[in-house]
Amino acid sequence: MPILLKNGRVVTADSDAVCDILVEGEIIAALGRNLPANGAEVIDCTGKIVVPGGIDPHVHLEMPFMGTFSSDTYETGTRAALHGGTTTVIDFILQKQGHSLRSALEEWQGRATGNAVGDYGFHMAVTNFNPGTKEEIKEIMAEGITSFKTFMAYKGALMIDDAQMVGLMAEVKKHGGLVTAHATNGDLIDTLVAQHRAQGLLTPLYHYRSQPEVTEAEASGRFADIANYTGVQAYIVHLTCEGALNQVRRATERNQRVLVETCIQYLLLDASRYEDAAKGAQVVMSPPLREKKDQATLWAGINQGLVNVLGTDHCPFMWEQKLLGKEDFSKIPNGHPAVEHRVELLFSEGVNKGRITLNKFVEITSTNAAKIFGMFPRKGTISIGADADLVIIDPNKTHIISAATHHMNCDYSAYEGWELTGKVDTVLLRGKVAIDAGKAKVGRGYGQFIRRGKPNF
Repeated sequence: MPILLKNGRVVTADSDAVCDILVEGEIIAALGRNLPANGAEVIDCTGKIVVPGGIDPHVHLEMPFMGTFSSDTYETGTRAALHGGTTTVIDFILQKQGHSLRSALEEWQGRATGNAVGDYGFHMAVTNFNPGTKEEIKEIMAEGITSFKTFMAYKGALMIDDAQMVGLMAEVKKHGGLVTAHATNGDLIDTLVAQHRAQGLLTPLYHYRSQPEVTEAEASGRFADIANYTGVQAYIVHLTCEGALNQVRRATERNQRVLVETCIQYLLLDASRYEDAAKGAQVVMSPPLREKKDQATLWAGINQGLVNVLGTDHCPFMWEQKLLGKEDFSKIPNGHPAVEHRVELLFSEGVNKGRITLNKFVEITSTNAAKIFGMFPRKGTISIGADADLVIIDPNKTHIISAATHHMNCDYSAYEGWELTGKVDTVLLRGKVAIDAGKAKVGRGYGQFIRRGKPNF
C-alpha cells in the first residue's frame, strides 16, 4: 500500500516547506500540497518535521579490538540506529596484517549479510599496503566500496607508515576513490602511554593526557600535506580539536579541500569526564574528549563549512569489557555507544539552542555524507525517485536518555539523564515504516547493503 505523509514541515539541506510526500514501493513518488490519498495509508505530520533518513558514516559493529569485540551486532546496532533516525550506517572493514582485502571483505560480509535491520555500507581500512593490496583496490571499488581508511596510530596492528600512505593514495586517486584517516601521531602517543605507565599513572585521565592536542594537529597536517601531494580526495574522520581544524584551514590557503567529520560526543562532552576515576572508562575513546574551547571551534567549523559531516564512531563495549582496563587505562577498549542518539542530540542541542539551522542539521546528519560517500541522490535527500528514507520528528516532545531504555547493546550511556527536546516519532526505510512510536516494525534481514558510487561532493 502506498503511504502519504500529510502536512509535515519537510526540510532538506536546501529547502524548508510544508508539503505532502507520496511513497510508492521503496521510493518517493510525489511531493506537493494537498496530494490525494487515493487509498494510501495516511500519516498525519501536522506540527512535525520530516527530514531525510540519517546517515552515520562512522560505526564499528562486531569489531574485533583489544582482545574483544564491540558489543553491538549488525542486528542490534542498525536497529538502534533506526530508533534514533539513522537509516544507513557505514562500517569499517579492517584488513588483517598479512591478509588480503578480499578476505577482510568476506569476513565482514559474514557478519552483516542477512542480519542488518537498517541499510549499511562499508569502508575498507587498509593496514598493509603492498603490491598485492594495490592490485585489489580497483576490485574493491567495483564491489561498491569506494572509500579507504588509513590509521596513523595503533602501531603493529592498524597503523601504516607514510610511504604506504602515499602508495595507497596514488592508487585510490587513479580509480576516483576517497582516502580517510584516523589522524593522530601514533609514535608520540605510544611514547606518552609508556611514560605514564612507568610512573604508575594508570587512571582514565592518563588516556586523555597521552593524546594531547598536538598529536592530532600534527597528524592532520601531515595527512593533508600528503593528500595534497598525491591529489587524492581526502577526509579526516572524528576530528576533535582546534589545532587539527586549523590544519584544515591552512590547507584551504593553497586551494586544497580536506573533508572533515566530527562526532556528536566532541560537540557535547569534554575532558572533565576523565577526572572521574570510577566512570571515566565509559568515555575512553581515541581521539579522546577535548576542552570547551575545542567544542566552540567545532560548532563554528560546522557553520563555516569546514566540518562537513557528523558521525558517532559508535563502538560500544559492555561495562564488563571496559573493566579489562580497570588497573591500566591502556587496556580499556576504546569506544562508546552513540548511534541511537546522534540525530536527537544534535536537534536538541544544536537546532533548539540556536547553534545551527535546520538545513545545516540535515546537511551534516545526512546529505553531505550521501554525497561524499557516493549515495546521493538515492540517499540523503527528499526528492522524487529517492529512497523513501524519512524521519518524522516531534520538535516539542521531551524525553530523557538512559541505558535502561536505549536500544544499543550497551549497559551504560555517556548521556545518562540528559533531557532532550525533540523526539524521533516515526521512521521509514525504503518505503516501509521501520519505527513507529518507539516500536520496531522491521526485523533482522530487512537492511540492505548499499553499493556506493564515487564521491560527488
